[in-house]
Amino acid sequence: MSTIRGQGHWGPADEQRLRAAWVQDPPRLDGPVRLTSYDPRWPVMYEREAARIRSVLGARVLLLEHVGSTSVPGLAAKPIIDILLVVADPADEPSYLTPLEQAGYELVIREPGLYQHRVLKGPDTDINLHVHPPGSPEIGRHLRFRDRLRADPADRELYEQVKRRLASRHWTYVQQYADAKTGSQAAGRHAW
Repeated sequence: MSTIRGQGHWGPADEQRLRAAWVQDPPRLDGPVRLTSYDPRWPVMYEREAARIRSVLGARVLLLEHVGSTSVPGLAAKPIIDILLVVADPADEPSYLTPLEQAGYELVIREPGLYQHRVLKGPDTDINLHVHPPGSPEIGRHLRFRDRLRADPADRELYEQVKRRLASRHWTYVQQYADAKTGSQAAGRHAW
């Protein structure tokens, strides 16, 4: 979730925003984040999910991309496939959410204040399906980040070092780790 930007010091307001975005209680981590070495099966897993999503939604899919760390060859990651889905209007949930739910996907995050962002989990593969409308700046941010790390080995290595250092810490929620990565990126010499 991109709306929470704590720098490692979460307060009650941060937890309240996290809980407000989750459809049910957010899952607790209560420990370090598990990263794994790059797995060449990740793109195959993405392609399988992409085919399923396209078969369910058809022309309602305006853009579908593999994003996040699992989309970058050679980069260690949490073994969760991040997928970017662009639909005409994420607030019009019956137009896309109902068919996805019938196919086994589950809505877990709803963030109307972040360009109508939604996140779904997959029926049998650990994914985060991020739903955005056309024109959301999050689309370009995801794609630029992925493409930069794919193209620049030095940036990829630097980012992996940051991830490994932060992943080893104790976190109550995975979102705290994600926010810390974003804070490290913004504070560093690179604008991820």
